[in-house]
Amino acid sequence: MLRLKAICPFSWRVFHFRPFSCEPLISQMEKCKDEEQVFDLIEKNKAILSEEQVGCAFNTLWQFQKQKTSSLKNIECIRDHPQFLTLYNLTVNKMEFMNDDNLVNVLYLTRQFAVEAHDPLVEALVTEAWRRLERFDIQVLSKFSSCLVDQHLYFSPLMGKIADIVHRNLETIQDLRSLSVLMVSISSLTSQHFQEQLVNKTECLFDTIDSSQVNIARRIVQFLRNIKYSYYPLLERCNKMFLSNMNNLDLESISKILSLYHSLQFHSFEFVLMAKKSLTEMIPLFDHPASFVKLFVALGPMAGPEEKTQLESTILLMSEELTGQQALAVMGAMEEMETRDSRLIKNYLKISVKPSEISVLVSAISMLPSPRLDEAGISRIEAVLPQCDLNDLNSFATSVLRWIQCGHMYLDNTTGKQLKLLQKLDHYSHQRLQKYNNLNLLWEELRSLKGDWFAESLLEDTIATLQCLMDQINYINVAGIASFISRSNYLNTLLLDKIASVALQQIEKIHPFSIFSIILPFSILNYDPPQRDEFFGTCIQHLNPYLSILDPLMLVFLGFYLAIHEYFPENLIKTIFNIKFLGRLDSQLELLCSSLSTRVQVRLMELNRAVCLECPEYQIPWFHDRFCQQHYNKDTGSLNGAQQQIYKMLAEVLGGMNCVKASVLTPYYHTIDFECILDKRKKPLPYGSHNTTLGKMPEMHWEPNTPRVGSRLPPGTERIALEFLDLRAFCKNVPHLKGKSAMKKRHLEILGYRVIQIPHFEWNSMVLSTKGARMDYLRECIFGDGKS
Repeated sequence: MLRLKAICPFSWRVFHFRPFSCEPLISQMEKCKDEEQVFDLIEKNKAILSEEQVGCAFNTLWQFQKQKTSSLKNIECIRDHPQFLTLYNLTVNKMEFMNDDNLVNVLYLTRQFAVEAHDPLVEALVTEAWRRLERFDIQVLSKFSSCLVDQHLYFSPLMGKIADIVHRNLETIQDLRSLSVLMVSISSLTSQHFQEQLVNKTECLFDTIDSSQVNIARRIVQFLRNIKYSYYPLLERCNKMFLSNMNNLDLESISKILSLYHSLQFHSFEFVLMAKKSLTEMIPLFDHPASFVKLFVALGPMAGPEEKTQLESTILLMSEELTGQQALAVMGAMEEMETRDSRLIKNYLKISVKPSEISVLVSAISMLPSPRLDEAGISRIEAVLPQCDLNDLNSFATSVLRWIQCGHMYLDNTTGKQLKLLQKLDHYSHQRLQKYNNLNLLWEELRSLKGDWFAESLLEDTIATLQCLMDQINYINVAGIASFISRSNYLNTLLLDKIASVALQQIEKIHPFSIFSIILPFSILNYDPPQRDEFFGTCIQHLNPYLSILDPLMLVFLGFYLAIHEYFPENLIKTIFNIKFLGRLDSQLELLCSSLSTRVQVRLMELNRAVCLECPEYQIPWFHDRFCQQHYNKDTGSLNGAQQQIYKMLAEVLGGMNCVKASVLTPYYHTIDFECILDKRKKPLPYGSHNTTLGKMPEMHWEPNTPRVGSRLPPGTERIALEFLDLRAFCKNVPHLKGKSAMKKRHLEILGYRVIQIPHFEWNSMVLSTKGARMDYLRECIFGDGKS
């Protein structure tokens, strides 16, 4: 009895202060109308609050914040409230007794209320969760992983443990929502094989989610961006989900999706069109700098002239309120919009410490009307060089070259320091390049490199490195490597043969939308791989089922570059030269900047010309007469220095200026440098002695059976086209004629010309260093037996 009496008072105290049911207090919390009522309940019941009630208090407080707009949220005030400290202390005391879901949810909400990651409470919650990690279900595990991401613990041992749990249990996971969160969280710690497993699992589970769950789709796209894998089947399915929910997407969602698409180089005309409409309607709705910068960056590059003006005028009014990061984002968007404004470039260069930030600022400065950087700016660049990747180094070098070109405008000593800076950039770039033994890591830095400095300083070593690593080319990276080679204009047959081999062996794993990039270098560089017909045939066959859904711009470029290589797949040609398709293309051209829109129209014209000349059996009409007249009226008539030399010498060789024509337009609007006519005895005919007006567009009928140019001349006469081929006509490293120049020669021959091509390296060689030698060279080209 004494023992019982001794125990009973303690037991009674315990049950007196802890109610038998926590439901009434939780119900009271849920009925609270504001945070103060919640805090009153906490103050009155702090001695008896259970772990479940602590979790409910956090939840209720956060629900009030979620209902507020960003401008009305008062997270700091809530966090600094005396009763929040009470809640904080209760959590410390009761976390051990919380169930798994409650524990992780409280951790998540403490971070939402801006409790620092290094705070003892947060550290204790993370430690307790780590202790229980193996028993977490998939939902709790995914939420815990997002808490670690919020603390930037992407590479921590704890995140590695989560990745291992996901890997071991992947086959049994059926919840795509939780899996998508985990995929984003652990993406930095996944091997290529594990990434493929996650992608395959996502495909299997995709049909289990409702079409309105756009956040899951967005996380899937974010995972693909994180692992740098443009996996088109999943991207297309996610894109369809975004399109079907476009009316429900806010600025944050649209901005994020556009950014992800840009990183993945995934183009959806329909999404861009709908996004532009939605974002344009949002312009009057945002006056806060953070929100308007997001709108500016998303809408600016695709805005029309009126919207562009509105965006620029508004952002200038806010320029003094922008943070450094916001100003950088705006300048990046302005570069895409092809506009600059020096008023946005302040003292951000002096306070920036990240190489990527400094390179953006330096690039923006260099493109202003009077670019100039002082010694402090140069010192800032030099300080970050050891941290820079190839993209940053290339950006700096491009900017420095612009300053040097404008250096004559200033009478100071900065030009010499800029030259030394250029030498340092060259040193660090070669040093970084030599460290690579992983092709995928190298490709990430190469994918956006361009410019004269890179081409002159790094290209040869880069190609050599790629050749050393070419056994690592596979179906995932083959399109990217091929695209880089296309931009480089560097002919390396071993790399191209490897690309063709991988494409043939792994074609079923390569998405059809990647085929264009794979074919491109072979067309540009005018190179036939072994098994040429099998390679092109396999690629085109793989693409055929997708012609109706391929992006219109991509389809035009694909058709053009196949035509360069003398491939004219009938299905592709009939798809492009179709009224419905051309209507879609016109709609898309309205969204593009003027330079890209013109480029697309020129490529369509060139494809139309190639089909008319090389495949008359397709009976595709020529419909670019008006476009060509407008386009070529601006471009014909001027000769460069070498062409003027050749023109004068041709007049001497042929017997007078009236025997040679310069800057001639042919049927179908090819331009040729010089034209002359020889009679059947190989004597030059002066212009005006026959009934054809030259130097102007001949009167023509645009039918598939357009007569050859030669058919207008007296019998036995020969029309000759002479073309001076400069650097652009040849591969960068060898005197090999590129595809476009080869196609032009083909077309001129179809039109009835004998074509003489004069390579720059022959004309400027030591052998032809005298006028007499050049005259003999021209005579031999024109009158010699069989030489052209």
